[in-house]
Amino acid sequence: MTCPVLTFFFGVRAARGTPAVRANCQGVRLAVWPSEFRCRSQIFGNGGPARRVATVSGGCAGGRPEPVALPTEVRTFSTMTTDLLGMRDWLLAERVSVVGMQATGAYWKPVFYLLEHDIECWLLNAWHMKAVPGRKTDVKDAQWIAELVEHGLVRPSFVPPEPIRQLRDLTRYRTEIIRERTREVQRLEKFLEDAGIKLSVVVSDLTGKSARAMLEALIAGQRDPQVLAELALGSMRGKRPVLAQALTGRFTAHHAFLTRAMLDRIDACVAMEQRLSVQIEQAMAPFRHQLDLITTIPGVSTRTAEVILAEIGADPGPFRTAADLASWAGIRPGNNQSGAATKPSPTRHGDPWLKAALGQAAVAASRTKGTYLATRYRRIATRRGKKRALVAVGHSILIAVWTMLTRDLPYHDLGAEHFIERLGPHGKARQARRLIDQLHQLGYQVSLHPAQAA
Repeated sequence: MTCPVLTFFFGVRAARGTPAVRANCQGVRLAVWPSEFRCRSQIFGNGGPARRVATVSGGCAGGRPEPVALPTEVRTFSTMTTDLLGMRDWLLAERVSVVGMQATGAYWKPVFYLLEHDIECWLLNAWHMKAVPGRKTDVKDAQWIAELVEHGLVRPSFVPPEPIRQLRDLTRYRTEIIRERTREVQRLEKFLEDAGIKLSVVVSDLTGKSARAMLEALIAGQRDPQVLAELALGSMRGKRPVLAQALTGRFTAHHAFLTRAMLDRIDACVAMEQRLSVQIEQAMAPFRHQLDLITTIPGVSTRTAEVILAEIGADPGPFRTAADLASWAGIRPGNNQSGAATKPSPTRHGDPWLKAALGQAAVAASRTKGTYLATRYRRIATRRGKKRALVAVGHSILIAVWTMLTRDLPYHDLGAEHFIERLGPHGKARQARRLIDQLHQLGYQVSLHPAQAA
């Protein structure tokens, strides 16, 4: 097993420089440019105990540096926090002003969070810093990143402030818990099929009150389908004959043991989800105003708004425009143009947590009545399909969020008639003629009469 290594290279420069950093799936590579020293650094390896090697080189005091070999000083730091503190003190002593790092995985986080309060840190996208094939070494990677940052060819990625990062940890973990609960319910459904219990064919939710009472009775040893069907509640009592057939199977003690284990795991997920929701509500207190603004958008629930706010932050300032935010989130098409040809380009990966929340909001908004978002969904779904329409509605929601947070205004719905009203008199007449022509082609004769004003 190899150990992560962080290497710094400093060179005296008269011109003001900027920093850069690079990381891969095995760690983080870091490149730093101070005002007087040039620092390139990198971390590689696969985690665990590690050492960080730093090299400091001297150079000329002014003018362009001469292309001569420079004396170097090498220092080694482990990845333990105490040694990282020593590395920070050393960087400060060398008057390093900016640290850049490429992020992949979680290896950049300890370095970034430890340095961000004392030195300006840049987190860089790995796709922006690919080296020339065949010339890849750890040292050359660091040198290449530093050159890119020096010439302004890369931009720092968005890293939210600490309160938003904590909120993001909570919302993401809650999402994982909800997904785990869903997987466990699906696992339970498949396991009941093994016992010949077709309960999921009749009930829509295996964790509902009626289904849960029947499963508890099965675990307790009750095998009579008629007795089990009598446990149905509410509207389910009308399905008792079908339930009796669905509950006829070969449910054994083995099935009872594993069903009990799965139900306990589902209950544990529900309890943890509730605990996390309480903690999220407390952490959301400073951002209650922004949360209330976002929930005014049709289809955006409180939980969805919490995820959106945790992913983009309460201040949209890091994103210059709404288009920048949509590009960062990965819900707008990319560019793939060569000459006069423009080729199809899918959306970027972006932020999967934010994209999932926007997708849920888009589905809910598409089912609303008399809203701009629902009308936009139907217009695009007719031409491009439902999936593209949902992405477009999610894009509109995110644009609205950026505008609302920037201007501190609640959501203003344009209405279902927006796409017609924006045509104007000439546009409405042109569309009416087009629709009449289509009806004529279908074999109908149409005469139009103006509608009476209400």
